[in-house]
Amino acid sequence: MKIKTPPKALKIAIVAGEASGDLLASGLIEEILKRVPDAQFYGIGGNRMKTAGCSCLYPSEKLSVMGLVEVLPHLRELLSIRASLYRHILHDRPDVFIGVDAPDFNLPLARKLKMAGIKTIHYVSPSVWAWRQKRVFKIAKSIDRMLTLFPFEAEFYRQHGIDVRCVGHPLADMIPVNPDKEQARRKLGIAIDRPVLGLLPGSRLSEIKRLTKPFLQAVRLCQTKYPELQCVTPMATDAVEALFRKQLQQ
Repeated sequence: MKIKTPPKALKIAIVAGEASGDLLASGLIEEILKRVPDAQFYGIGGNRMKTAGCSCLYPSEKLSVMGLVEVLPHLRELLSIRASLYRHILHDRPDVFIGVDAPDFNLPLARKLKMAGIKTIHYVSPSVWAWRQKRVFKIAKSIDRMLTLFPFEAEFYRQHGIDVRCVGHPLADMIPVNPDKEQARRKLGIAIDRPVLGLLPGSRLSEIKRLTKPFLQAVRLCQTKYPELQCVTPMATDAVEALFRKQLQQ
């Protein structure tokens, strides 16, 4: 009697930086698991990805830096993380590597992995259609498929001969077309009949350090003219909330 070898579980390496990438990647993981329940995920991510079932070797906050001034002090650590992750993926040989946004980190990593024979996907297109369009040729050398949020982005990649799928923006499913404002205000515990100002200082710790003070100063100026004004602000992570509250108290 011939014993059948059970099929190998689908294994996916996935990397997301900052809160928006964590949100997108967690949704992708959940959708894949609906179709392939025994799929395995590991890489770099945040709390949403962990909850969705990803084993995170490094937290996504490690990649949450932007601009030359912020990147330089962390450059050695970022390069070390990418090199370590590359060695891990190369040894493990997953079925596919998926980079979620964070193109400066993910695309060079994807290119090396593709050269090593590992399938690579990038989820969320950089804005190559808007500026520095020649980047698309480097992207073509780094990935086997691009997943875009918007149809016009997919058309741009098709014109350059790159395999692409438009998967849509997950917020389209999460946010109703006609939201119930009164219910939302009750859930947030704020008055229904007073004006509301939303503060969006960012999801990176560096943004909170830099922007909280001028944001709060602006709020004070607004409240002198509109005393009934209420303010709400979303907190991307526990670390972001802790820093914001500390600055708020000061």
